[in-house]
Amino acid sequence: MAKSNNGIKARSKWTLGDIVVHIILVILSVIWVLPIAWIIMISFRGEKGQYVSTLLPKSLTLANYTKLFTDTGILNFMQMFKNTLIIAIFSCIISTAFVLAVSYCMSRMRFRLRKPFMNVALILGMFPGFMAMIAVYYILKVLGLSEGSLIRVALVLVYSGGSGLGFYIAKGFFDTIPKSLEEAAYLDGATRWQSFTRIIIPLSRPIIVYTVLNSFLAPWIDFVFAKVICRANKDYYTVSIGLWNMLEKEYVYNWFNSFAAGAVLISVPIIILFMVMQKCYKDSMSGGVKG
Repeated sequence: MAKSNNGIKARSKWTLGDIVVHIILVILSVIWVLPIAWIIMISFRGEKGQYVSTLLPKSLTLANYTKLFTDTGILNFMQMFKNTLIIAIFSCIISTAFVLAVSYCMSRMRFRLRKPFMNVALILGMFPGFMAMIAVYYILKVLGLSEGSLIRVALVLVYSGGSGLGFYIAKGFFDTIPKSLEEAAYLDGATRWQSFTRIIIPLSRPIIVYTVLNSFLAPWIDFVFAKVICRANKDYYTVSIGLWNMLEKEYVYNWFNSFAAGAVLISVPIIILFMVMQKCYKDSMSGGVKG
């Protein structure tokens, strides 16, 4: 016992390198947490305006949150939140389906233009999407999707239309799944669709979680495409446009604290989605195909 205790004590001693690493991690953690803590603190601050004499708020209030739900005459935050949620949900579903379908085809199927297509997708992925912003807008305008309630449809198409080109990560994951599992299913009479849904999908939950999170975050935080397509149609603004408007010169004094409150609120769906997806990820690590 004495030897084992000495061994434990010996292993528990910190070297100079361990201390330096932990100090660096603490500093990085503070740098990462400080902006989040600051925006939460501002969301409860009672003093108006973006410039105040003290770092810590002198008074705390929930009025900044209630203002988002009650003061809808100038900036209707709830309508913007609803628009963004609808767009993000439909974009997430369509984008996830596109990415998984293209990734599976690129991983399992062999056809004539497979490699040229992969090379073109890789090259296009090097350019930011907003380079095609003007062309996309005029295409949507010709199709009659730039006015009224069809703006939501236009944004869903914009966010999900090119999602299939981002198949490389999911394809790499599918490549790690043994083909022998599918071949055994084919011998038992399964179709390719049954093999994909009953074998590949249950084994691919980690990459599905990754795809869902990325597909939801893209429309949730986007500003450029939403601003270009929505223009002056306030009824179809997303939260990113709404938060940006709160910082304009004529609104910033009265709305700055509510801007911070809105920034806190828009993180709630992301946190909920992450927790749900994390549970699916943990469940998927316990086993693959059952039955």
